[in-house]
Amino acid sequence: MNALAQALAAADPTLIAKLEALYKDIHQHPELSMQEVRTARIAADAMQGFGFEVTRNVGVTGVVCVMKNGDGPTVMLRADMDALPMVENTGLPYASTVMARDAEGDEVGVAHSCGHDMHVTWMIGAAHILSANRAAWHGTLMIVFQPGEETAEGASAMVHDWGEGRFPKPDIILGQHVMVGVAGTVNYRPGVTLSAGDSLKIRLFGRGSHGSQPQTSIDPVIMAAATTMRLQTIVSREIAPTVPAVLTIGSLQAGTKENIIPDDATIKLNMRTFDEDTREYMLKSIRRICCAECDASGAERPPEFTPINSYPLTENDLAATQQVAVAFDQQFGKNASLAAGPASASEDFSVFGRTWGVPYVFWFVGGTDPAVYAKAKQDKTVNKIPSNHSPKFAPQIHPTLETGLQAMLTAASAWLCPAVAS
Repeated sequence: MNALAQALAAADPTLIAKLEALYKDIHQHPELSMQEVRTARIAADAMQGFGFEVTRNVGVTGVVCVMKNGDGPTVMLRADMDALPMVENTGLPYASTVMARDAEGDEVGVAHSCGHDMHVTWMIGAAHILSANRAAWHGTLMIVFQPGEETAEGASAMVHDWGEGRFPKPDIILGQHVMVGVAGTVNYRPGVTLSAGDSLKIRLFGRGSHGSQPQTSIDPVIMAAATTMRLQTIVSREIAPTVPAVLTIGSLQAGTKENIIPDDATIKLNMRTFDEDTREYMLKSIRRICCAECDASGAERPPEFTPINSYPLTENDLAATQQVAVAFDQQFGKNASLAAGPASASEDFSVFGRTWGVPYVFWFVGGTDPAVYAKAKQDKTVNKIPSNHSPKFAPQIHPTLETGLQAMLTAASAWLCPAVAS
């Protein structure tokens, strides 16, 4: 057990109870991307109380906290803060009932259905332990609470607002995410860990008319339906079976009434890729197919393409991941494992490391009741466990809370107190 893990074990026994209460509070008060005012204030106030130099409103609502503690590397720890525009359906006594206005002005439910409330709680707990045990580590600690991960805005906004020399440049960047998996376990992967993600809005232009006179129209509904079906062939017919890729049409909108052929239709799609060549090929194929279907329909205008968001690959540094793996093996033993393969989820965590040319490591913490997971595995129904972004997603608080806290401290110790961690 490393020095920081020992410090956690020896901490005030009320700490975990306080962190549980904090988690439930943040869970009940979720905030949409780039609107995380309350959550950022809670984090910033806590960090200020721990003795960090705190800078607020970095990249809109982001918080950067710095603690210098002698010679040593600069280690950046990152947690995301935002929630999702959806209604929670967990039935928990601390479930969210929050409604808010999204960026388009629509009223939506808001829920921490991705687990960022747990991430903030982990980070505040880790900061508490690190601050209270400065004799156990040396270097500069930089803790970042990031907004807008769900919209791929937050990391870029913070980087844009960083400024030359405003904060120390990190030597390593560390982050983690709660996922479906046995609570009490962690898993990691060197190299490509999470997919790149791209979302597009495609507007197809037809010519509206009365439903009884289709011959006077250029029907965008037919155009959109044909385009939707043809787009599915990019992965099934143009990408090799050995190359992982995903293309999903998440929204198709057209018209307002059954007897009116509308002027236009809108498709919203999302794609996930694991290398840049496949990503570029699929983006070109999407444009080719959409333009061709519009030509086939006799459309008088080409389609309009609008990016919604874009996430880069999360590609863990090989040497740094090995350093984390050694520390995890010593701390968790058989409860730390190598992930079987990259996940098709996406993150903007890597924006920091990619922008600054700094190595980074991102790993996962299981949040599923071990008995539930074991039965689902036996029944071959693991894919039916409510996952991140499900309205029923709800990590088991214990031991997920303790494991994530230990994982962050253990990984940080591999740089801040390497003589102990190695």
